Amino acid sequence: MSLNPDRPSHPSFRWEDRPIVAWTLAALWVAMICFVAFWWQLDCTGLVDETEPLFAEASRQMVVTGDWITPYFNGATRFDKPPLVYWLMAIAFKIGGVNEWTVRFPSALAATGLTGLGFYTLKQFGYSRQAQENGDLGRSSWFIAWLGAALIALNAQTIAWARTGVSDMLLSGCMGAALFSFFIGYALSDQSQTQADQPKTQALWYLAFYIFLALAVLTKGPVGIVLPGLIIGIFLMYMGNVRTMLGEMRLLQGILLVLVLTVPWYVLVIQTNGEAYINAFFGYHNLERFSRVVNNHRAPWWFFFAVVPLSFAPWSAYLPVAIARLQFWRVNHWRKQPRTSHLGIFALIWFVVIFGFFTIAATKLPSYTIPLLPAAAVLVALFWRDSMYDFKYRLQSSRGILFSHIGSILFALLLAVASLLSPRWLKGDKDLPQLQSAVQQLGIPTLAASIWLGLAIASLILLLRRQGRWIWSVQLISFVALLLMILLPTVALVDVQRQLPLRNIANTILQVRQPGERLMMVGYTKPSLVFYTQTPFTFIAEHDKVLPAIQKLKRNPKRRSVLLVVRARKLKDTQLSPNQYQFLSQSGVFQLIRIPLK
Repeated sequence: MSLNPDRPSHPSFRWEDRPIVAWTLAALWVAMICFVAFWWQLDCTGLVDETEPLFAEASRQMVVTGDWITPYFNGATRFDKPPLVYWLMAIAFKIGGVNEWTVRFPSALAATGLTGLGFYTLKQFGYSRQAQENGDLGRSSWFIAWLGAALIALNAQTIAWARTGVSDMLLSGCMGAALFSFFIGYALSDQSQTQADQPKTQALWYLAFYIFLALAVLTKGPVGIVLPGLIIGIFLMYMGNVRTMLGEMRLLQGILLVLVLTVPWYVLVIQTNGEAYINAFFGYHNLERFSRVVNNHRAPWWFFFAVVPLSFAPWSAYLPVAIARLQFWRVNHWRKQPRTSHLGIFALIWFVVIFGFFTIAATKLPSYTIPLLPAAAVLVALFWRDSMYDFKYRLQSSRGILFSHIGSILFALLLAVASLLSPRWLKGDKDLPQLQSAVQQLGIPTLAASIWLGLAIASLILLLRRQGRWIWSVQLISFVALLLMILLPTVALVDVQRQLPLRNIANTILQVRQPGERLMMVGYTKPSLVFYTQTPFTFIAEHDKVLPAIQKLKRNPKRRSVLLVVRARKLKDTQLSPNQYQFLSQSGVFQLIRIPLK
């Protein structure tokens, strides 16, 4: 087989002639990258405070109480998110038991499904036009699908949230699946005249679009339909076929389906909780998060300009040239092209809408950019496809491609320096006093710097040998090495320093707690204690509030003692004298003491 991508080749093995073999290898590839990225050692760490245990315990409460309408945590209603993530966790608990793996199952499943559907979309509609003209469509379409799936799965932010039991990855999976389903249905219309069953297939993809849209609404609320609606609306206006698509998509029937799937739960939860739910969910967690800063999640306007390159590294260096190659300003040109060629423009609008929406929002969190990462992966995969298979594109864009390669090398060098300096950023955290030394003893900063430096050197060698179009391969190998040798070991190390002490305290509580004994924690709100003890806690923010709380409990004749979790160095701030409590256990920076009430 010729390895020169600039010439038509006539290999003895043609992918399109062996579809069963090709799709089997594709399934194995997607399964392998998803296993490494999302499933391997999924439960090797405990739940991470503060958010993950909130979802886990609320889901466990659904199983315990049988109330699948109103989520509860620690005896209080939890209106932060709609029910889908709780339902999926609760179902997983019933099947696989209550543990870390089942808590994270919905997130890992969503990331896996998104990667698989992204692969399929790129395989069907991401091929190179020049490759098609040269009769080499098979190699082009399979290459972009394999690489694109890897880019969707193998980036730091997707991996992190796919391994965390919260709703963010589930939203990204449902929203991404909806958008991919829409585009497949949209692009299939070009083939509807040549294949008799295509209209039916197209209708099924639009049906899938509406179902995933409803699931997104049941995951995060209005944003699950607002963002896809903006993306598709702007895309259709750009392409100048809004009226045609409204009928083709059966919009009214689709909206009715979304309402049928989503409204019943909202009606039931409002009937049960009334105005409290409306104010908390629609008011605070939606309108106020967008219009003003909540929970101190303040960031400058350029926040996501820093977050996206870091979270999508090492692929992010190619985003500018991947966007520029589309020449999106040539509107008339794109409107004349067949729908099957519109994937790049669709991905660009997907990326820009989500990026712009959350840049405008007052409240900013890194996780808000997760839903745009599949679009970034598609854009960069399309760039690498043209770099590999489109000789004309390489000639016309040689300067932009060269600058991108150089930027990628400089970015890798910058990350190598940052890796060496990273221990300095861990210094001074009084709650993780051993983390800095532990990281240095394991050589994690040096090893990470070596991988980034190796990537930069290998990329430079390929560039000097005029083989820059193969840089993607060393980036892929380097990122997998970072994942297996740096990211996962570092997460495990942080867990030992930060969360293991709390789990040890929880285990001690389960062993020593007396019937009816009250549980309290001061100075921190650590929901993992509630989940691992399966018992409500009273969280006290200020240490000087402990004695008044104890005095109040003494008025209840049934209370004989209290178990209190406190940081060892802050125990004196509670103003408890040594004869007022009994020391039971210490793990890490936390102590467990018993305070008699009689």
